[in-house]
Amino acid sequence: MEEIEESEEGEESKGMEESEESEDPPQDNLQHHPTCIRMFLTLLATCHTVIPEVQEDGSVKYQASSLDEGALVEGARRLGYEFRVRKPASVGIRVGNEMQEFKLLNICEFNSTRKRMSCVFRCPDGRIRVFVKGADSVVFSRLEPQSRYVEATAAHLEAFAGDGLRTLCLAERVVGEKEYREWNRVYQAAAVSVEARSRRLDEAAEQIETHLHLLGATAIEDKLQDGVPETVRAMQQAGIKVWVLTGDRQETAINVGMSCGLLSEDMNLLIVNEQTREATRENIADKLSALEQAQGEDTDSLALVIDGRSLGFALEPEMEDSLLALALRCKAVLCCRVSPLQKALVVRLVKRKTNAILLAVGDGANDVSMIQAAHVGVGISGLEGMQAARAADFSVGQFRFLRKLLLVHGAWSYHRLSQAILYSFYKNIVLYMCQFWFAFSNGFSGQSIVESWTLTMYNVIFLALPPFVIGIFDQYISQDMLLRYPRLYTLGQHGHFFNVQIFWAWAANAFYHSGIIFLAVLFIYRRGNALPDGNIANIWVVGITLYTSCLLTSLGKAALVSSQWTKFTLLAIPGSFLMWLIAFPLYAVIAPRAGVSLEYWGVFRYVYGSPTYWLAIIVIPVLCLLRDFLWKYYKRNWNPEMYHEVQRVQKYHIQDHRPKFSSFQSTIRKVRQVRRMRKQRGFAFSQTRGQGDLVRKYDTTKTRGRYGELQ
Repeated sequence: MEEIEESEEGEESKGMEESEESEDPPQDNLQHHPTCIRMFLTLLATCHTVIPEVQEDGSVKYQASSLDEGALVEGARRLGYEFRVRKPASVGIRVGNEMQEFKLLNICEFNSTRKRMSCVFRCPDGRIRVFVKGADSVVFSRLEPQSRYVEATAAHLEAFAGDGLRTLCLAERVVGEKEYREWNRVYQAAAVSVEARSRRLDEAAEQIETHLHLLGATAIEDKLQDGVPETVRAMQQAGIKVWVLTGDRQETAINVGMSCGLLSEDMNLLIVNEQTREATRENIADKLSALEQAQGEDTDSLALVIDGRSLGFALEPEMEDSLLALALRCKAVLCCRVSPLQKALVVRLVKRKTNAILLAVGDGANDVSMIQAAHVGVGISGLEGMQAARAADFSVGQFRFLRKLLLVHGAWSYHRLSQAILYSFYKNIVLYMCQFWFAFSNGFSGQSIVESWTLTMYNVIFLALPPFVIGIFDQYISQDMLLRYPRLYTLGQHGHFFNVQIFWAWAANAFYHSGIIFLAVLFIYRRGNALPDGNIANIWVVGITLYTSCLLTSLGKAALVSSQWTKFTLLAIPGSFLMWLIAFPLYAVIAPRAGVSLEYWGVFRYVYGSPTYWLAIIVIPVLCLLRDFLWKYYKRNWNPEMYHEVQRVQKYHIQDHRPKFSSFQSTIRKVRQVRRMRKQRGFAFSQTRGQGDLVRKYDTTKTRGRYGELQ
């Protein structure tokens, strides 16, 4: 709980933030509270399904099925009404130094249709009272006709909704003994019924939840984690479609969508909230028809909001195509009141019907099925537990870290893997196409121009490091630039660094380089090329020259495609060539004497003693890479792409003088709140069915063992 605001007796008050020191209110203040305010706080402290745990130091820790319920009980405690004891048939609260016991007679549970819960208590004064809390729409309709403070409370609710807070209305009434006995018979009959038990319990609750007196309203700020709006906005700028699948109610989900920046005030909300299959089909069809007629409609101004019941109908085979067509036309999609299974079904639908890559983000056990259904799953570890984090491919501590995971590490990973794959094919084509060209000179006899072990060490040793360094350490743009310009992420979405055309371009370039190397070596040794001792260079001398030229050309290509030079790059590129210069003499001298590679007998002396060899391994790679260098120069200076411009900004430290949105964010939010004409009031309360029966089994006055067992 960050902050609770309350509307009591038509007046607005504000609770303390968590960071503030909360001292027990003075006794005089508690005793002189007006009756309505005392009843308001009593309702907060008693009408709930929270379980108190008294710690060794006397403090109380609350276990709540809903964070909102826990926040309300904690708010009442800070205002002097501390919930301390829960028994199967009663609850106990401490007001000042006085313990008060309320006998719990009945619980009318919350569900999505009722949108409220109520408890019937026998209070310390002997009276029977029914306490009700729920959505303003359902509570207002059950008030006494002349109930006070309705207009003032409604105004406060509008103000709370304007701030994106989630609201509840609180009401109560005194029930006579005779009326209660008659109603309790109906309630108990419904409770033990076998058929339609839930419906009969709801009907019984309707009878007691009438002629209520309004006590006030609460508003809870579901404070977003730091950086959530910035992260959502960055993902949208990066071309990522953001869909929210939540169990919250429609009003709450819309308010959260507004708070996090997924929705904006100028967006048109396409709401699908129907009770029947046919109505859902007609609603979706009407919206699709309207969009087709308005061809000029900007899809960035559209957002689809659909509730769980309608979504269940829309996911049926005959309607799923229409649902997907409507959703894909919208900038944002908000599915509320959805079950874990529905979350997974939505992901599978998009995965099956489109070519999009899906990333699912969740923080609780309800999100596990969705995370596992997506291509990539990200789990957020936190208050909801570790189930999502354990089931995901990646785990982060907060939602804001998703921005760096996608825009930085995602972009780096895509670029690195693209370059590493292309380079791996390139370096092999360069060498082995030279072998192919040589087949035309030897009559396709199968004779290799390079000794077999030297040929093997080409990939295993001498060119093993460059692909790893490119694929692990290369950063084509710095982290700060990638975060500053989210649009760079679209390069990966459009396959800018890896596609069929780019692959064949690299392959053609490798063919070109292999042709230059083979023809140049063939030209140099066309007449045998006499060695210093009068001998003529044999096939192995020619092969070593060709092999070294291929090696240097491939290393030079790695240098050209590397965006960042680090100590690892120096180790991989110059280091690999240095390794060859040392390894070849050792191998050429030792191997023949050991009875291995006898063809290398005397080759080292001939090769390293020949000026032709040293000249060839310098000139040939330069001839090969000259075209690559000129093409790169042309692209950067005459036909630059988006990331080239960003690299230039990064290199020369060019300042970005664009105004930062964050500096105007608070002002824009206030202006939008003033302009908001149709305010959404969020409904803050949620509860699992059967929670009322569960809390009746607790007795916090009994001691428990280490594992929670009664002693």
